[in-house]
Amino acid sequence: MRSSRRQFLRSTAALAGIPSLNALAPALAWAAVPKRLVAAPAVKRIVGVDKAETPVWAYDGQVPGPVLRLALGERLQVEFTNRLPQPTTLHWHGMRVPNGMDGVPDLTQAPVKPGEKFDYAFAVRNSGTFWYHPHFATSEQQDRGLHGVIVVPEHNPPPVDRDLVWALDDWRLGPKGLIVDDFGDLHDISHQGRFGNTATINGRVPPDFHVRAGERLRLRLVNVANAWIFALDFQHHQPLVIAYDGHAVPPHAPPGGLVVVGPSQRVDIIVDMIKRPGERFEIVDRYLPRSVYKLTDLVYDDEPLRAAPPDQAPRLDPPDLPEPELAGAKRHELRFSGGAMGGMRSAMYRGKETGIRELAGSGKVWAINGVVASRHDEPPMLNLKLGRSYLLDLVNDTAFPHPVHLHGHPFKVLEVSGNKLARTTWRDTLLLAPRSRATVAMVADNPGKWMLHCHIPEHQEAGMMTVVAVE
Repeated sequence: MRSSRRQFLRSTAALAGIPSLNALAPALAWAAVPKRLVAAPAVKRIVGVDKAETPVWAYDGQVPGPVLRLALGERLQVEFTNRLPQPTTLHWHGMRVPNGMDGVPDLTQAPVKPGEKFDYAFAVRNSGTFWYHPHFATSEQQDRGLHGVIVVPEHNPPPVDRDLVWALDDWRLGPKGLIVDDFGDLHDISHQGRFGNTATINGRVPPDFHVRAGERLRLRLVNVANAWIFALDFQHHQPLVIAYDGHAVPPHAPPGGLVVVGPSQRVDIIVDMIKRPGERFEIVDRYLPRSVYKLTDLVYDDEPLRAAPPDQAPRLDPPDLPEPELAGAKRHELRFSGGAMGGMRSAMYRGKETGIRELAGSGKVWAINGVVASRHDEPPMLNLKLGRSYLLDLVNDTAFPHPVHLHGHPFKVLEVSGNKLARTTWRDTLLLAPRSRATVAMVADNPGKWMLHCHIPEHQEAGMMTVVAVE
């Protein structure tokens, strides 16, 4: 897994002829929530003002799309228009929406064809950091730039000097700044997914990020990349994690000192600027220990904001979520298999047992409980009763990590690789390490048919998805 990504970075960085990893974009502007949202081709300067422009797909001409700042209890109403050359939808990742608003083609709605519109409307039920993206041809559409962040402030947010969105992404670019059009590559599909050669934050590779001594920042880290896993080291600073996937946790230092954000996950952190004016410090990604790279520099301005950051401990109110009743919870196992070095010889595909060679020829190499998904509206693998509590054992039998995402329902993480969690943690996407297992608990309180899948879209589209019915 790790050597695969390292080799890809080395080979394609030379191809692109641009800096493969660089600095940080300014904070995204928080504007009023638009009443209309348009997906359409656009042009974006990703790699700097002195580099070529890149044709992208964008929401309202922006990459990332507009930051939707919503109030708790507010009703979102958006008329969505598709001006792309292929169908699409909008999925509101991590939000507890009615089933008909979930944006899964053929399962919860018909695909929005080119030139058509669809009205999305729902009430905002939880505060936190969420995001939106397509769920049609996700591996291509999301990687071409279709993603945006949603911020729902808490009633009692921790006081900070700046509340910033950092959308983490990567791009596979050629020599002229064009997105390499090799979507569906079997190597990507059967390994860890599609990696780029150019990392960006907030849609571009810009210069240094400036801070002031004594400042307290809230950083909302949102991984919108297809497959890239970020493990950020804020050198000589001590970030505190305050929320995972939008849900509050007791403030704590990240395990091992690294803030790990898998594909589609969100991590909110507090970072105090504790150094002196004029100093400079790197933020580096250490997910690959033998291929560490610098993401950006924190550069202290000459004028401090104050003598020292606030000494008040930052804390969010506990999540307002239904608590699972573990004593009576029914248990289900979901076993993820396939891929390169996975040992899967055959699986059920379109109702019959199919060998791995034939599966690979159809671009299908991943399975859940021995079943390879062929469409979004698969027959439900799990049928859950409305209002009941459930335990899900998630087992990764593969050589690669999988960010497992359940639509419509956050879940409480109880145990990972045999270790009980030290603190209450709610997520909607859990990063399962290779050859590992985890147990999560949930309340099936949102009726409908919901996707459960790996959020590396190349894996999902190649079979690693299923349907969970709640009724």
